[in-house]
Amino acid sequence: MVSISVRYAGSKKSDLVHPNGATIRTDAPKDIGGDATGFSPTDLVAAGLASCILTTMAMYGERHGIDLTGATATVEKHMTQPPLPRRIARLPVVVTIESSKVPPEMRERIEAVGYKCPVHASLHPEVDAPIEYRYV
Repeated sequence: MVSISVRYAGSKKSDLVHPNGATIRTDAPKDIGGDATGFSPTDLVAAGLASCILTTMAMYGERHGIDLTGATATVEKHMTQPPLPRRIARLPVVVTIESSKVPPEMRERIEAVGYKCPVHASLHPEVDAPIEYRYV
């Protein structure tokens, strides 16, 4: 279990403190009255998804002699539009990996691992979160 402390700092900002000391300040997006000076809470969900995919794949890779250092992921956060309640609607992710790092016969397996990352598995089923893999 991890207990993260959050303190509302005013002006639609919150300060998050991880037990190991890392800190993040969130800010609401401009379209709902924030200053957009940092990640919004839903931005953190999107970023968490992309980093979880890469980390989970890298952990699998380490067990199979595949070094994914340098792999990247880009995620787009799409929110629902009024009159729907505000929530995340889509989180498409593009993972880019140097083609020489993953043998062709391992690609299907390592891609499946990305879909099994804990954040992807935790998303509500109505959140569309496709993952595209590109080997360059």
